Amino acid sequence: MKENQYSALRTKILAGMMVVPIIPFILIVLIGYYYFTASLQSGTIAKLTRVVNDHREMIESFLDERTGDLRYVAETHHLSELARQEILSEVFVNLQLKSSAFTDLGVFDENGVHLAYHGPFDLAGKIYKETEWFQAVLREGVYLSDVFLGYRKVPHSIIAVVKQEGEKKWVLRATIDASLFSRIVEKVRIGKSGEAYILDKEGKFQTARRSGGELMQPDPDLKPPLRMHDGVSTFVGRSSGGEEYLYATTWLKSRNWLLVVRVEKDEVFEALKNVTYLVVLTALIGGLLIVIVAFQVTRRIIGRLETVDTEKKELGRQLVVAGRLAEIGEMSAGFAHEINNPLQIMKSELTLIDTLFSDLRERGELKDSADLADIIDSLKQIKSQVDRCGGITQGLLKFARKKESQAKPLNLNTFLPEVTRLIESKASVEGIEINYDLSEGVPEVQADPAHLEQVMVNLLNNAIYAIVEQHGSYGGQIELGAKPSSDNKVVISLKDNGAGISPENLQKIFTPFFSTKPVGQGTGLGLSICYGIIAEMGGFMEVESRKGVGTTFYIHLPKA
Repeated sequence: MKENQYSALRTKILAGMMVVPIIPFILIVLIGYYYFTASLQSGTIAKLTRVVNDHREMIESFLDERTGDLRYVAETHHLSELARQEILSEVFVNLQLKSSAFTDLGVFDENGVHLAYHGPFDLAGKIYKETEWFQAVLREGVYLSDVFLGYRKVPHSIIAVVKQEGEKKWVLRATIDASLFSRIVEKVRIGKSGEAYILDKEGKFQTARRSGGELMQPDPDLKPPLRMHDGVSTFVGRSSGGEEYLYATTWLKSRNWLLVVRVEKDEVFEALKNVTYLVVLTALIGGLLIVIVAFQVTRRIIGRLETVDTEKKELGRQLVVAGRLAEIGEMSAGFAHEINNPLQIMKSELTLIDTLFSDLRERGELKDSADLADIIDSLKQIKSQVDRCGGITQGLLKFARKKESQAKPLNLNTFLPEVTRLIESKASVEGIEINYDLSEGVPEVQADPAHLEQVMVNLLNNAIYAIVEQHGSYGGQIELGAKPSSDNKVVISLKDNGAGISPENLQKIFTPFFSTKPVGQGTGLGLSICYGIIAEMGGFMEVESRKGVGTTFYIHLPKA
């Protein structure tokens, strides 16, 4: 694959790995943020609503108690008693002992004449018949006034009740302590900016506002007409100064006064702002992690594809080499057969020469001499080497012979030494000594001799290569052994003192086309094929190795 193809593929993979997880990630973040903020807002509004309801009940309870106090005085006294200054003063003192909510107390006849008064102003004798509050209390029986100036020219609010005595009515009136009432209303504390106050229907202050607002002055932020509503109404409004407030309003049961509680929006939703920052930060970090992981995974995928392409090319090269080796294997059988024929002729000729020499010596035609002895020794040496060459060619023919796998009982004590004869000369040239650890008690194994021979030859060749790499042509050791194991199998061990295998390569040693040999000296097929052959026989292979110390292969085969 060309570099521009890798680049295009890298872009596609990277885009896919970023877009696919980022879309659900963003959706999850947005949905979570929406529901969390909705929950936080509804919780904040519910808390504010609960505070307003509780505060309204407290204010109404305060006003009901003050009304009840006046009703009690009116019910327990006659007009003639309360018209006497000393009795009225005594009643006022008793009311003060219960609550300091009243600042004065007065009694009026049905014509609105102020008969008696206890308080800081000179109001006795004044006539209130035409005043709004007096007419309202005669009409309704109980009256709570808005803040007004009256004769005293000072903003104040009153509570008045009517008492019927026979054919006549009279009125008992008390002024509410404005500062005390304002303190009760202002008692709400929600954060730093939270405040509470009361407005009348025209939007005028009935209690002072902490952030600015005098009695009887119109609220600059809530313009009339004020909307009538049941329960608590919440909304966000902007003040005349430009600040945004979260409002909660509720009408008192008289429907004349509106309780207003407000708190700056930034303060009440500060937690929401913090959550917003946290969500944004989380989204940025999550997105950054997705991008980083996408880059890392893409890099690994492209690297793996490059490795696969490289291995593919190497595989093609190794398959060519393997094909050539297979062809050489096919040809070696022919070579061995062709070499074996002249060897048989040479062996026959040696037998003939030996017969002729024997006949000549029997007839006395040959006399013993040093030269004759040398000739006979040379003939013996020639016979020995011919036999050796014959053994090698027979081994090659046997090794190259193609047969179906046919397992049968096999005696390892005779089989293993026969296999090593194929590589004895090669091992001898490299200065390698082959030892055996075989005992008479080793059970026979169920195996295919030709296939097991192929496995052993491959392992022996690998061992020779590793030994030469570590020791050169001197000091090499190979030890072949066989012993029974506890799992009803026999273990063949092949131990060498070669270069050993590194831990990272040890895990891949049986992988097809994996080889530690230089290019051109190995196909990487040997051990994987050996592993498959042993598995077909019902066994398995293991390996132990230490870098620079040596390697031991274990072949586990079933008993015959």
